Amino acid sequence: MSSVAVIDYGMGNLHSIAKALQHAAPHVDVHIVSDPELILKADRVVFPGVGAMRDCMQALNETQLAEVIKEVAKSKPLLGICLGMQALLTDSEENGYTKGLNILPGHVVRFSDSLQNAQGNHLKIPHMGWNQVYFSSHPLWDKIQQNSRFYFVHSYYAIPNDATLITATTEYPTAFACALAKENVFAVQFHPEKSQAVGLQLLNNFLHWDGHV
Repeated sequence: MSSVAVIDYGMGNLHSIAKALQHAAPHVDVHIVSDPELILKADRVVFPGVGAMRDCMQALNETQLAEVIKEVAKSKPLLGICLGMQALLTDSEENGYTKGLNILPGHVVRFSDSLQNAQGNHLKIPHMGWNQVYFSSHPLWDKIQQNSRFYFVHSYYAIPNDATLITATTEYPTAFACALAKENVFAVQFHPEKSQAVGLQLLNNFLHWDGHV
């Protein structure tokens, strides 16, 4: 039976993503784990996250899971979600400055407090709720309709050094990268586990993905 490890580093509602993964593909063995050996043995790995980047990186470094994630990124399908996506980049301006894992070269920056929509209305930070996603070709978008809505909750967003890593964008009010892909690594800013049918389809696609594009 295929297995997927959901990395437990002490932050976030891991049972929500684990339940969604199990629902997306009942034949897959889903485990919430913090043991590096078990993570490295899994066929696929999910790196979720909510909260502050500094706390995330401190927890990863203290538990040696930072190095485990870097090792996973070299060889098997890895899915980063929300803060898990941001932590894959080089650094973040959250908390002044926080160094990331540098698996996906680039930076994480905060939305401007002065954002306005086309009608001149103030846009709230964090960017929260359902928003359309425009994506390019990748196996994880299989059977998902273009401009489908996914659920977001975030105040920071990723700017990769290499724009070719961007596999999807969302507008708030201008386009920002909401999904990045590099070889066997795929990362999303939105929460697939909160995005109903389209989110489950993306998780199902990940659970059947061999890491090749």
